[in-house]
Formats: sequence, structure tokens, C-alpha cells
Amino acid sequence: MSDRPKLRRQLGPFDATMIVMGGIVGSGIFINPSVVAKAVHTPFLILGAWLAGGVLAMLGAFIWAELATRLPGAGGQYLYLREAYHPAVAFVYGWVLLLVTNTGGMAAVAVTFAHYYREITGFGGSDGAIAAVALLGLTAINCLGVRAGSSVQSLLMVLKASAIAAMVVVGLFLGGGHIRPTPLLDRPISLGLVAAIGAAMTPVAFAYGGWQTASFVAGEMRDPRRDLARGLFFGVFGVVVLYLSVNVVCLKVLGPAGLAATGTPATAVMRAALGERGAQWIAMGIAVSTLGFLSQGILTAPRVYYAMARDGLFFETVGRLSARTGAPVVAIVLQGIAAAVVAMVGRYEQILNYEVSVDFISFALTAASLFVFRRREHASGHVQAGVYRVPGHPYTTALFVAASAAIVIGTVVNNPGNTAIGQLILLTGIPVYLYWSRRRGRASAPSANP
Repeated sequence: MSDRPKLRRQLGPFDATMIVMGGIVGSGIFINPSVVAKAVHTPFLILGAWLAGGVLAMLGAFIWAELATRLPGAGGQYLYLREAYHPAVAFVYGWVLLLVTNTGGMAAVAVTFAHYYREITGFGGSDGAIAAVALLGLTAINCLGVRAGSSVQSLLMVLKASAIAAMVVVGLFLGGGHIRPTPLLDRPISLGLVAAIGAAMTPVAFAYGGWQTASFVAGEMRDPRRDLARGLFFGVFGVVVLYLSVNVVCLKVLGPAGLAATGTPATAVMRAALGERGAQWIAMGIAVSTLGFLSQGILTAPRVYYAMARDGLFFETVGRLSARTGAPVVAIVLQGIAAAVVAMVGRYEQILNYEVSVDFISFALTAASLFVFRRREHASGHVQAGVYRVPGHPYTTALFVAASAAIVIGTVVNNPGNTAIGQLILLTGIPVYLYWSRRRGRASAPSANP
């Protein structure tokens, strides 16, 4: 047993920060500013929505930082849910991650990459085929080990941050226009205004999602208690700065009405500043950004499936590590093939319609797990050493839980059909869990009764 391969702790604080940022920044920031501007129509409300989303993400980063210092093992969020509630809750989370949130999200982003790749190169292949090739190529890189996968992901994150920064600078100095700070509101204070702000917050919350996936690779960080906590803080803060900067530039160059009227605000800004050449450059930036997001997804999510298999709740082979690289190769290949198949079939849009409510249920449950761990700690009378403490707890933690619940309620009200389908997919995990738990019980019976 001592010769069994182990996860290799090769990642440091820079890797953690890049993984956090890479899990958030995909193609959404190049598109979602216009979606928000369609819901609310003044700079104050638009920037306020993005700032509120950033504050919510920072609260989440603080909470996950404490959870990571309490339970610095492989699987991250899966591990927190398992230890706080029940293995069934953790399994359902991993089940939905594989079926909907990660696989569907990666497929959609991969097709977006393919679209921009064809636009840049003039290549005549289908979007699905190009997306599948990109996914399988990144899968092969990650099979070489966590160091190789993280290095590629970090490089892509630096490139896409540079592309966003270049867009901001060019827009500020060459894009023209200016921001009119008044009026503050686009309608009287009313339930209609509250509903509009709620509608604006859904794409904002979606754009800020993904920072939690860095916790999946905690088992491969040299010092997860220190490095993951720092990575969460600096990574989320860095993305908040990038996102607010992008929206300021979009409002300056396009104005609220122009921003709402275009479906491609980043392209519109660069076209205003540099003409068609600018549009081509930002297309390259979006292609790199989407590729980086895919790289991060293939690096992180398979560690959850690996943890599920090690718990006896998934195929045993998924829990195996490569003796040569120390990577969960079968889990990585599973994720890459699943996303490639969905991208080829082209059903990712339907899947994404179900994602938001399911994602934020897991956010609320995971954040609430901190109350469980704090209560157990208080009951035992033993204060765990070296644990980061969430500032403002329990109020800040309760605010995050309430905000996540509000987003779920908002999706139920605005998209009841899609939300219902998402919940049904979530519930299908329960009988699957029962099957695997019974199978695990039968497998362990002979050793319990020699």
C-alpha cells in the first residue's frame, strides 16, 4: 500500500491565484456587460450591479479560504459538503458537476472558442469538431501531470488578462466618449426597479462564478492552508478590478444605450477605437480567454471525480493515479471526452439553461457548512490551529448564503421550466448515490467478516 501513487504537491501561491482567476474569466466578460445594460440603463446601476457581484464573490472567497484551511484535501468543495452534511450531498454535487455545470459550461465555451478560431484563421471545419480537438488536446496536456496542466493554464491566464488590460487602455485613450453620471436611476424606486436589478444580477453572478473550483486541487498544493487562501483573495480581487474596468470602458465608449444595443460590446469598443483591426485583435483575445477557461476546467474538476471514486462512490478506475505523473488520468480523460461529446452533439445551450439555479444551491449549502464546522468546533472546546477566520462571520457568511438563495429564487421566478429541469437532474443523483453506496457496502463486507 505504501507504493500506491499519491497526488503530487507541486503548486504554489501563483498557481493558486492563476487557477482562481482562470476559473472565473472565460468569454462572459466580453458579452455579459450588454446583458446587464439591457436590464438596467444607467451607469450607476450597471456599475453597481458589477460591484455588488464582486463583493459577493469576495465574500465567497473569504468563506472558501476558511474551509480550505480547515479541510485542505483533494476535491475541495466536495470534501466540505461530505464532512459537513452527508456523503450523499457531496455525491450529488459531483454528479451535477459532471452532468451539467462543468461539462456543459466547458462545451459551450469550447464552441465559442471554435467560432472565434474560424473567424481568425478562416478554417472551414465545424465548430463542434474544432471544440472537440481543443478539449482533447488540453486533456492530453493535463494527463502529463498537475505541473504541466497548471503551467499551461497560468500562461493562458496571463495572456487573457493582458488582452483585457489592452482593451481597457485602448478604449480609454482611443475610444472616445464619456460617462454621464446622472441620472442615477432609470425609473422610480419600485418593485419594477428591484426586479430589474435582480435580472441584472443573474448574468453578473454567472460571470463571477468559478473561483470555487480552485479548491478542487488543494491536495496538490504545497501548502494549501496558506496558498489557496491567498490565491482566493488575490485572484477574486484581481478579477473584480478587471471586470469593473471593462464595464467603465464599455460605458465610456458606447454609453448605456449603445452597450444594451450590441451583443458584442468588447468588439464594438475595439472597433470604435481601432476599426476592423481592433475587432480582429479582440477576437484573438476572446479565443485565448476561452481556451484558458477550458484548460482550468480540465485541470480542476477531475479531482472531484477522483475523490468520489476514492470514497467508493464512482468507478474504481477513476480513483487511480498515474504512477509516472501522479495525475488522476482516468478522471481527466472522462471529463475531456464528456465535454467533447456534448460540444459535438450541440446540446450545451439547453444544459446551460439549467446551470445557474443548481450552481447557487451548491454555493449556499457550502457556505452554510461553515456554520456546521464552527458549531462543532465550539462544542468540542478545541480551536483548530492555523485556520483562517472569515471577517465578519456570522453576518458576512449569512449574507452570502442569503444572496445565493435569492439568486436561486430569482431563477425559479424568471425561468421556472428550466429551473425545474435542473432540479430534476440534481435529484437523479440520489438513486445513483444509493446504488454506489450499496455497491461499496457489498465490496467491504468480506473484509468485515473474514
